[in-house]
Amino acid sequence: MLKNWIKAILLLLLMLVLVVGAVLAKSPFPLRYWWQHPKETFLLNQGRNPRVVALKYPPVKPLSAMAILGRKLFYDASLSGSGRLACASCHDPAHAYAPANALSVQLGGSDMRQMGVRAVPSLTYLYRQPNFSVGPDNPANEDSNLLEAAELAETHPLAPKQAIGKSRLVPQGGLFWDGRVNTLQQQAGGPLFNPLEMAAASETEVFAKLQHASYADDFTRLFGANVWRQPGLVVQEALFAIARYQIEDPSFRPFSSKFDAWLQGKARLSRAELRGYLAFNDPNKGNCAACHVDKPTRDGLPPLFTDTQYEALGVPRNPAIPANKNLHYVDLGLCGPYRTDLETQMQYCGMFLTPTLRNVATRHAFFHNGYYHTLGQVLDFYRFRDVAPQNIYPVVRGKVQRFDDLPLVYQKNVDTQDAPFGGKSGDTPRLSKKDKQNIIAFLHTLTDGYMDASH
Repeated sequence: MLKNWIKAILLLLLMLVLVVGAVLAKSPFPLRYWWQHPKETFLLNQGRNPRVVALKYPPVKPLSAMAILGRKLFYDASLSGSGRLACASCHDPAHAYAPANALSVQLGGSDMRQMGVRAVPSLTYLYRQPNFSVGPDNPANEDSNLLEAAELAETHPLAPKQAIGKSRLVPQGGLFWDGRVNTLQQQAGGPLFNPLEMAAASETEVFAKLQHASYADDFTRLFGANVWRQPGLVVQEALFAIARYQIEDPSFRPFSSKFDAWLQGKARLSRAELRGYLAFNDPNKGNCAACHVDKPTRDGLPPLFTDTQYEALGVPRNPAIPANKNLHYVDLGLCGPYRTDLETQMQYCGMFLTPTLRNVATRHAFFHNGYYHTLGQVLDFYRFRDVAPQNIYPVVRGKVQRFDDLPLVYQKNVDTQDAPFGGKSGDTPRLSKKDKQNIIAFLHTLTDGYMDASH
C-alpha cells in the first residue's frame, strides 16, 4: 500500500515537472526570472500586466465655441490656393490624422501638382508636446517600461543613449520634423501659406475667403463686428481656433489602444505581442523604448511613445522627392534649410524629431522623408543598417553609399552606438527575424480603437 502511495506521489511530481517544464519552454523568460519574481513572471507569461496602473486621461468636455469654429476651418478646403486642400486632406481623422495614401510626400500647391519635401506627420498626441529647447537630457525619459527592460527588477534603467552621452545637452520639443515652432497655432499657419502645400497666397486672400465663408458669422459672434476691420487679426484668430480644436477634441488623443487597456489590466497580450514588447524594451535588442518611451509618467499620464528628442538615423535619400533631384539639396533637419536659427550648429545637422509610435501600424510612410512604406521595411532598416549596409543603401562601383542623404562632414552625427545599431558589416543583427515579427505584432497594440475612447 505504501509503495503505491510513493508511486502516486512520484507520478504527480513527474507530471508537475513536465507541466512546469512545458510552461518554461514556451516562456520568453529565463528560469532566474521565475525564481526571483515568480508572481510577476507568472502573470506576464499569461500576457497580463503584473503592475496595473490607473491612467489619468485629459478631461472630455463639450467643445468650446472657438473649437467648433476650428473644426469648420480644419475641413474647409476653400482656404487653400487651389480651393481643394484642407487641413483634413493630409491629416485624415480616419487615419489617425495622418495621410490616407502611401505617398512619401503629399501633393499640393496652387494646382495640386506640387510635391512636398517631407512626410506629413500625424497631428495626434501633440497636446503634451513641450516647447523646443536645448538642455540637459531628462533621465526620466530614459527609464525602461513597467518591467524595467524585461529584467523584472524594481529599478533597472535602460542604458542612456550613447549618442548624447558626452554633453547630455539634447534638443527636444517643438513641432514639425525640425521643431521650428512651438504652438499649434503656428503649426497650422505653416502649411496654409506653404507654396507646396495649401499655398494660400497671402493673409489678405485668406481674409477675403473667411469673410465669405458659411461660418463668417461665428467670427462676429466670437470677436465682435470690429474684427473684420483687422485682416491679420482675423487670420490669426482662425489659426488659433484650429489649434483649440486640436487641443479640445478627444479624437486627437483618444488613448484607446490595446496597450492602454493592458496597462490598466483590461487586456492580455498575445504570445507574439508579449515577446515583441520585451524586445522593444530590451537594451540589447530593439532598445526602442530608449526613444519611444512606453512608461506612464510618475503622475499616471499615459505614455506618448516618444521622448520628444531628436536623432540622426541616416535614413537613405528618397528619390521620390522631387527636391532630391538637385544633388546640392540636402535636408539637414534641425540645422536647415527650413529652420535657420541653428544652421551653424553642425552637431545637430541631420537630426529629426522622434515621432510618437501610437497608431504607427496605420501609417503608410515612415521617417522624415517617407522613404519606407511598411513596418517590415522600417525594422529591416534598424536590423541591417550597420551590419548589412548593402541591403539599405545604393552600391556604386562596388562601394556602399552609407548615409547617402548626409554630406560626409555631418555623418558623424548619426547614431552608430545605441542598439539595435552598432556592429560592423557581416555581424549578426541584434534583432532576429522573429524579433522583427514580434515587435511589429506589439506595435499593432498601439492602434487606437480597441476600447471606448471616452474611457
